[in-house]
Amino acid sequence: MSYNIADLVEHAIDLMPDRVALADDGREVTYAQLEERANKLAHYLLEHGVRPGDKVGIYSRNTIEAVEAMVAVFKARAVMINVNFRYVENELQYIFENSDMVALIHERRYSDKVAAVRPRTPLLKTVLVVDDDTTGTVATAADSVEYEAALAASSGERDFGERSPDDIFMLYTGGTTGLPKGVMWRHEDWWRVLGGGINFITGEPIQDEWQQAKTGAANNPGVVRFPIPPMIHGGSQTATFHSLFDGGKAVMLPEFSGHGVWQAIDRHKINLIFITGDAMARPMLDALIEGNPETGQPYDLSSLYVMASSAALFSPALKDQFLELLPNRMISDSIGSSETGFGGLSIVAKGANHTGGPRVKIDASTEVLDEDGNPVVPGSGQVGILARRGHIPLGYYKDEAKTAATFKEYNGVRYAIPGDFARVEEDGTVTMLGRGSVSINSGGEKIYPEEVEGALKTHPEIFDALVVGVDDQRWGQRVVAVVQCRGENRPSIDELRPFLTKEIAPYKLPRSLWFVDEIKRSPAGKPDYRWAKSQTEERPADEHVEAGRK
Repeated sequence: MSYNIADLVEHAIDLMPDRVALADDGREVTYAQLEERANKLAHYLLEHGVRPGDKVGIYSRNTIEAVEAMVAVFKARAVMINVNFRYVENELQYIFENSDMVALIHERRYSDKVAAVRPRTPLLKTVLVVDDDTTGTVATAADSVEYEAALAASSGERDFGERSPDDIFMLYTGGTTGLPKGVMWRHEDWWRVLGGGINFITGEPIQDEWQQAKTGAANNPGVVRFPIPPMIHGGSQTATFHSLFDGGKAVMLPEFSGHGVWQAIDRHKINLIFITGDAMARPMLDALIEGNPETGQPYDLSSLYVMASSAALFSPALKDQFLELLPNRMISDSIGSSETGFGGLSIVAKGANHTGGPRVKIDASTEVLDEDGNPVVPGSGQVGILARRGHIPLGYYKDEAKTAATFKEYNGVRYAIPGDFARVEEDGTVTMLGRGSVSINSGGEKIYPEEVEGALKTHPEIFDALVVGVDDQRWGQRVVAVVQCRGENRPSIDELRPFLTKEIAPYKLPRSLWFVDEIKRSPAGKPDYRWAKSQTEERPADEHVEAGRK
């Protein structure tokens, strides 16, 4: 049993070659076509010096070629590096150098940045350029090769030899609270946690590596999935490969818009969508309420039966509105990180109001530990830190110090502990409180930004918000918010107070507000707290009240 990602995809190819594997708004690619094209790219990489364990970057939006490239990299037993397409040149150079990248596949629209960085990254020898909808002339490095030309000159045969469950799946973190770090997973560990290698309901591990493909072959047609966040997001990679393992169809669309999501569901008859919290949910909700501007009618969403959110705050107020507009669908909210993978899940129920962040049922391998590594007692009110054992990453690439800080051993058990605070409720469910690195200490009280952000977004005039702490002579830190409003109306702190105090204690209320035209988030929708903090440092607050009694 290899339990290797490339092998798992190949099992679906062998059982369902004529099914559609990938689609966009102009093309469909069957499993047999995916096999041939990925084999050709894998052969090209091997013929140009890429060896098992070498790093190959994929610098692309959500495209069919991006998925082909990922499959090809795994077939060649190389390591795929997800490159954030919003990086500026210095950030791009960092990821090329930090990962020791030797080959790169990128969309033509990014050619000028790649050309600028290439002279400073001598390890990067092989560069393939994928055509996109870019118009005009984009500068490319002289030795770059056209993607389609590379495939045309290579073999489509599957003759790669045996692979290993120890091959590395690398996922670079978003870097919103520090420099991006490469999280190293063994293929089997990643598959067990995220790819379906463990039954999410029973917790039982799958023993037959063909099981997902066999089950998918028996279910015809397969599930149509739409991973909406950029493919640099581990959740979208997971949704896509889960689809490829069981013979489903994954829809790839490079640009996000609220109306674009519902139009895609209508066109492609999508069954399951994956989003990352409010940054996607809010514009989707507005578009759903407005209806299809092309027809003047409500969207046809009869094919949709699951809406899954993960890895970012999904506000209770938004969940309730989706339940109203999408009756008889399952809406889920799950937790996870690059360092832990899947950690827990909740099925959204209307009116299930509670304070705090997402509230989930954690899986059997996840615990909330105190500072001594002991499990937190349910209902005690004690805040602990989320930890996962079992199938977890090996560590961070080329960073022993951060590996030691995140992957710790307690009582003989090795855990991944990325820094997420949580509280275990009396019924055993877990309330997520946010990353400890951005928590706010005000007058000795720990305040978690996600909790306050969720409360702020219950106000009808607030579209988005990020909460940070700023220095305060009396309290050490005070809570402040950077806010994006829906329109011209900017609610005052006094106007916000009655909404906020229904959700959070008065000492957690923001004391200052900075209004902005748009909140900056990562392409995957995750909060950029460094940017939010910079807003508070560049100019005086638009609204301010003195902190009252705690």
